[in-house]
Amino acid sequence: MADVGDQRPPFDAPTTPFRKVVAEDETAVIPRPVSRGPFVPTSPPPKPSLLGRVSLKSLYLIGVSITTVAALVLTFLIFSGDGSGEGADSHEVAGLATVPDAATPSASAVALPPVPAKKALAGLSGTASVVAGIVYDTRNGISYPRLGAPWASVTHKPFTLAQRIGKATAPTSVIGSALVPGAAPTTKPSKDADYRKLAVRAATWTLTRQYPAGARLTWTASQPNPVGAGWTLGYQVTYTVAGTEQVSQALVSVVESGKAKPAMLFASIPESGKKRWRDLNTLAARIRPI
Repeated sequence: MADVGDQRPPFDAPTTPFRKVVAEDETAVIPRPVSRGPFVPTSPPPKPSLLGRVSLKSLYLIGVSITTVAALVLTFLIFSGDGSGEGADSHEVAGLATVPDAATPSASAVALPPVPAKKALAGLSGTASVVAGIVYDTRNGISYPRLGAPWASVTHKPFTLAQRIGKATAPTSVIGSALVPGAAPTTKPSKDADYRKLAVRAATWTLTRQYPAGARLTWTASQPNPVGAGWTLGYQVTYTVAGTEQVSQALVSVVESGKAKPAMLFASIPESGKKRWRDLNTLAARIRPI
């Protein structure tokens, strides 16, 4: 007989039927992700400006450099100008081309009277201009007086440096320096006769280039230069302008400067400026090699 404690209650079969499981009950609903459109890369952050990348010290150094350069340029412009005033030397730098070699006329083109072996330049009429300084033509190796007003430093081709009174209308009052026109001599001049010959060639060039066609000359001087090797010729040029015969007083000096060709100084003053003819004596007495 079994113990009372071991007895189990009788099993009652369930009377309620199980709920029928359908497919819909086994399907989980997953939400659809929201569409965000195509991928667009973001722009990189802007680079810092040049000013931002340059330190204040660098900006200070740049400013100091610019100020220094500007001061140097201003100083050069101030002190490179042509000095003025009586008795002051004027260092003028050559800037134009010298007389071209092809500018020399042939001997048959111009007939000249025989040049005197020696003839001193007489004192010409008029009043000499004040000597305002010295022109140093460093390109051609020659120096000569810079005359005061009414003379003025000008550009007067084909001379390297020039002074002139008034406008450049031929014939005009002009002083100009350059190299002797024509080819360099095959043999270096060594005697007075050699330099005199070169001076005649230079005078021939001036006769055909600085005066009206048909101009002719008469020699007024033939003398050695006061300092150094070279020769100076003085001459009076006669020509016709508008049916009227006129004259100019002129000189040409050949100066040995140690270059392939000697330097040349030419000066001419027409009859309209004859009160300045004495300036030719000043030039002839003070021309120098440098």
